[in-house]
Amino acid sequence: MWLDTKNGFQHINELAKNKTPFLCIISYDKTKIFAQPLKTLDENIYYKLEDWRNYPVQERTKDFTFFKKPIDFATYKLTLDKILEEIRSGNTYLLNLTFKTPIETNLSLKEVFTYAKAKFKLYFKDQFICFSPERFVEIEGNTIATYPMKGTIDANLPNAEETILSDQKEMAEHVMIVDLMRNDLGIIGENVQVEKFRYTDKIKAGEKELLQVSSKITAKLSNHWREHLGTLLEQILPAGSISGTPKRSTVNIIDCVEDYERGFYTGIFGVFDGESFRSSVMIRFIDKEGGQLFYKSGGGITIDSDAKSEYEELIDKIYLPF
Repeated sequence: MWLDTKNGFQHINELAKNKTPFLCIISYDKTKIFAQPLKTLDENIYYKLEDWRNYPVQERTKDFTFFKKPIDFATYKLTLDKILEEIRSGNTYLLNLTFKTPIETNLSLKEVFTYAKAKFKLYFKDQFICFSPERFVEIEGNTIATYPMKGTIDANLPNAEETILSDQKEMAEHVMIVDLMRNDLGIIGENVQVEKFRYTDKIKAGEKELLQVSSKITAKLSNHWREHLGTLLEQILPAGSISGTPKRSTVNIIDCVEDYERGFYTGIFGVFDGESFRSSVMIRFIDKEGGQLFYKSGGGITIDSDAKSEYEELIDKIYLPF
């Protein structure tokens, strides 16, 4: 079922070249790839990418319970301090630090998926789900666009939008990710442009509403991009917003400081409809491991990061979006 890096991206190339509609799922480290034509897609795999979906809409009809057991602040701060030392040494400027949190709910993974409100959702065989607010790339015609998301604030705070957009730490973090994604698109395309810079979207986060800050970056691809879609994806993964900059050394640091395997969390999933391609970064992610559910979440760390506020953001992102 899972293909390795070489065979997986080659299979994506072949499917897109033949204009075969398919779903692909790519792990964070690109070592596990799933790519299957939509017409033969397993019955227990469901996806939504905005108005592209393969399941009916259902409203929640039952009450739910939800408990989370995040790591303690002292443990979080120890890891953050290691990253700050790497930043001071010049090995990274921005690093997306994540943890996994045991959770408990009376809902099944499929029920959480079905009821979750999100632009992008994936359910995979009772193994994992995501309900992501973040696009990765979309390709229409010969134009590729990416929408890096970096910056979060409680939407109900006074002057929340003005506060997040004027925050210098958040601005620096966002600028670094936009610059990284500009460089990534420049590897595979031409005429790279930042079309929209730092706009906000409101998302439901359990009992809270959050504002998330995004930008839109575009580039032009060759007329034959479908023949090389897998290769193009391989060149720009992992996503900059969930790794950091510079990407290669930052990914190496993540491998050292995070005490678990991300797996498919912070990878991507996408659908090719025969002409166009849409994809999402797999954040807001729940994994099932041996019957235990784990919610994976995190945030960007820079030299100006405050340990307490970063810890609170990590916990704020552990929610069911009902």
